[in-house]
This record gives sequence, C-alpha cells and structure tokens, in this order.
Amino acid sequence: MNTATLQENVLNGVNTTRLANTIEAIRMAPKLGEFQFRAQNTWENGGRNHATINGYRGAAQELQRSDAFRLVNDEPPVLLGRDSGPNPVEYVLAGLSGCMTTTLAYHAAARGLEIESISSSYEGDIDLRGLFDIDPDVRSGYREIRVKFRVRGGIDEETIKELVQKSPVFDTLRNPVNIRIEVEKA
Repeated sequence: MNTATLQENVLNGVNTTRLANTIEAIRMAPKLGEFQFRAQNTWENGGRNHATINGYRGAAQELQRSDAFRLVNDEPPVLLGRDSGPNPVEYVLAGLSGCMTTTLAYHAAARGLEIESISSSYEGDIDLRGLFDIDPDVRSGYREIRVKFRVRGGIDEETIKELVQKSPVFDTLRNPVNIRIEVEKA
C-alpha cells in the first residue's frame, strides 16, 4: 500500500496550505466563517476588574479553551488605581497591535510575501474632560491613534499599509459598530 504525504508549506510562521484550505472551505460554506467571541467581566474594587475569556462559536460549532484567559484591568495611580494591570484603553491598543500584526503576517503569507520581522508601536490620545463630562464637545474615547510599523522582508510599504487595514480590530475602531446594552438588576 502506497500512502501519499501531504506537503504543507509554511511562510512567515503561517501554514499556508492549511490557510488556503480554510479560505476555500469558507468560500464553499460561508457559515464556517461566522465567529462569535465572548468575554465576561467582574468588578473587584475601584478601577480593578477582570475579564474572563473562554468559550466562543466558530467554524459552525461551539468551542471551549482548555484554560480560560483572565485579564486584569486596573488604572495607574495618577488615575486612582493600583496599577495591577493595564487599563482598558491600553488593552484596546494591545488588541489593535496584535490584530494588525497577525493580519499582516497571514495576508503576506497567503500572497507568498516573505517577512523576516515585524515590530510596531501604538499611541493614542484621550482627553479626560470627555470621560468626566467636563466638556460636552470632547469625546471620551481616543481622539487619534498613531501606528508605526517596522517590517523587514520582501514586502513594500504600500502593501503593508493595505494589508494591516484588513485587521478586524482596525475595522472595528475605524467604523462605527452597533453596541446594544442590556441591564439586569441583581
């Protein structure tokens, strides 16, 4: 009996064979591409709270991680916290950084573009006059986020800019997203 071995290709640390198969599977059955991610949050004290991330829906099935992720949120002392974890707006920058970097690596790999290294920096400006209702003309969220990528490899600047903008977190921040709020009094 002769068994053929499937040759799997890897570029930029991404298994491009499996990536192509995943893309084709979603193309053939669009429901496979619909994901629902979830987080739960529990307040502890002051600015400290923690988010738990575990189950999610994806690839047309309910999935559980073997161990839940627990993310601690706090504020720095200047904002009356104990500095025991990043504050939520810092998590936004971290989420954006991870998503833009992963998106760049995956899309470059899918296009056959080799990347040797990716590093990036993120900074955002917030004016607390919006958060504390001091000035109704000042928003509570980021006014601007600046991102700087440093990429080494066979990919040009315009392609980098194009690919990082495919990031779901970039899209979520750039375009309005509907957020529904329900309150259940305990």
